[in-house]
Amino acid sequence: MEIIDQKLREQLAGKFSKELKGEVRIWLFTSKKKESCEYCDTVTKIVNEICSINDKLKLFVYDIDDHQKEAKVLGVEMTPAILLQGAIASRIYYYGMPTGYEFSSLVEDLIDISQSKSRLSNAAKEIIREIDKEIEIKVFVTPTCPYCPAAVRMAHQAALENTNIKASMIEAMEFSELSGRYGVMGVPKIVINDHISFEGAVPEETFISYVKQAAE
Repeated sequence: MEIIDQKLREQLAGKFSKELKGEVRIWLFTSKKKESCEYCDTVTKIVNEICSINDKLKLFVYDIDDHQKEAKVLGVEMTPAILLQGAIASRIYYYGMPTGYEFSSLVEDLIDISQSKSRLSNAAKEIIREIDKEIEIKVFVTPTCPYCPAAVRMAHQAALENTNIKASMIEAMEFSELSGRYGVMGVPKIVINDHISFEGAVPEETFISYVKQAAE
C-alpha cells in the first residue's frame, strides 16, 4: 500500500516538474536493528515514493551499522536519518519520520536545494554567510505541530546559506531520550550549539539573531 496517494503524487509531480532545477542527493540511513529504528521501514517507503516522482531526486541508501565510515563522513548520528544535498554540500538533516506537517518541509527543502538558494531575506542571508564557526541547530518537532515546519525551514535555509551550519529536524517522540536530555516540553523546541534554546516559531529576525549569538 502506497503512503503517498495518487492525488498527492500528481500534485508533487507537477510541482517538481516546474520547480526542481538541479539534482538533489538524498542520503537515507537506516538500521536492521528494529529496536533502535522502529520507523526505518516507513521512512524508507516514503523516501522511495518521493524519489520515484522525479528523476532529479537521487537516492542513496545505507545501513548505519554496515556503513559506519559513510555515516561518520556525512555526520549522521541516528536512524532513521535523511540528509539532503544538492550542488552545495549543505548539512540538512531529518531524524525521524517526515510526516504530517513536516512532509511539506521536506518537499520545500528539496526545491530550495535543487535551486541552490534559500528563501531568507537578503539581510538574513548577509548575517548567516558571515558566520565562520561551526553551528549546530536542532529543531525538535512532532508531526501534528502546525508551527513546527516554520522553525524547521528556517534552520534548514540557514544551513543552505552556510556550510558551517548543521541543521536537523528531530521527531521528538521517536527520539524521546534525546528530547528528555534537552528538556523538550513543547514544540518546536530549538537548540543551538547546546547552550541557546527557545520554543516556538519565532520571526526570521529573531531566529537569525539567536544563530548570530551562538556564533559570537
